Amino acid sequence: MMDKKYKILLCEDDTNLGMVTKNFLELHDYDVTLERDGRLGLAAFQRERYDVCLLDVMMPNVDGFTLAEEIRDIDPDVPLFFISAKTMKEDILNGYKLGADDYITKPFDSEVLLAKIKAILKRNEELNKESENIEFDLGSYHFNPKLRQLITEGKTQTLSPKENELLKMLAEHKNDLLPRERALKKIWGSDTYFNGRSMDVYIAKLRKYLKEDPNIEIVNIHGNGFRLVAP
Repeated sequence: MMDKKYKILLCEDDTNLGMVTKNFLELHDYDVTLERDGRLGLAAFQRERYDVCLLDVMMPNVDGFTLAEEIRDIDPDVPLFFISAKTMKEDILNGYKLGADDYITKPFDSEVLLAKIKAILKRNEELNKESENIEFDLGSYHFNPKLRQLITEGKTQTLSPKENELLKMLAEHKNDLLPRERALKKIWGSDTYFNGRSMDVYIAKLRKYLKEDPNIEIVNIHGNGFRLVAP
């Protein structure tokens, strides 16, 4: 039994295959949400975070490839598997171009699928442990995202979770563009007008925290996003 119950989003319009796959994964202690078309799958992903997405390619309303693009906009790192009866080389290559971690053709062996899911989750856990310890030097500031601390000249500012996540994304894109839509979807869940206004408030707070160093600036790239300019 796993210490953490991983959440899987399964989008499959074949009712029998969807239920069989869901039940099999739940027997192995995964928490599975099953949706039968791409539109419902996207709504589910916008509501909550998932550790793995399993997407059928041919679905009504929104197909698997389009759904994958939408999911990648919200979370560029979530593991994505395509499950499809389409075996043409062009379809498989298209799946990988969209950032798929694997492309599994039907019919497939459930045990093989399970092994692939376990492998990708183990890899991500190891990567996350490494990234958890990453700290940033931003001019005269030292930023420790794990402790949510921004330190300068002996003064420590403890950041709120949203402040911390936003500064971390800016620091990861230091001197480069952080797309507004990506930050909104990852931190706020969607890029609505009201969430956009909320993010602007948080940007103003971060500018205030960083004002002690004149070499640091959060620049608004109109219509695109923000850029953290720092030595």
